[in-house]
Amino acid sequence: MSKKSKVEEMNGELNDSQTVENPELNEENIATGSEVTEEKEKSVEEQLQDELAKEKDKFLRLFAEFENFKKRTSKERMDLFKTAGQEVIVSLLPILDDFDRALKELSKSDDQEMYKGVELIHSKLKETLKGKGLEQIEVGEGDVFDAEVHDAITQVPAPNKKLKGKIIDVIEKGFKLGDRIIRHPKVVVGN
Repeated sequence: MSKKSKVEEMNGELNDSQTVENPELNEENIATGSEVTEEKEKSVEEQLQDELAKEKDKFLRLFAEFENFKKRTSKERMDLFKTAGQEVIVSLLPILDDFDRALKELSKSDDQEMYKGVELIHSKLKETLKGKGLEQIEVGEGDVFDAEVHDAITQVPAPNKKLKGKIIDVIEKGFKLGDRIIRHPKVVVGN
């Protein structure tokens, strides 16, 4: 035999003897190799499950955020429609005040026809503005002063103790448009 074939034969014998001598070791290696592969597969599967859960969470949060955005913009749009004519209505308030003063002066005159005509126009204007959401803030003498609602022009000594800290006179009427105060009533408060 040649040297080469003797070396190959010896290598073959060594490999065969290792296999024959430790047959359980080889089977364990094969079994643990498959278990390692299964563990890797499970860990990959678990990783995918975790990633899927994270993506679902992100999706749900994004969806909830979008729903909140839709609700908020819808509410803002409704508020805008409610107060869309606010500038026009605010500019008409001095005209209402002028009508009130005119009616007060016309009631002193003898011309009842003119008084009725002006009163008719005044009531139509008030009803039209009321239809658009304008409401007068009711304030009377003796009402409790509320700094959030009323605008105090001045304080005067109260004529009696019951009117101390209360409204004595209303200088200018206040108005609300919907739930929002667009002009605070100007009042005189007793001290």
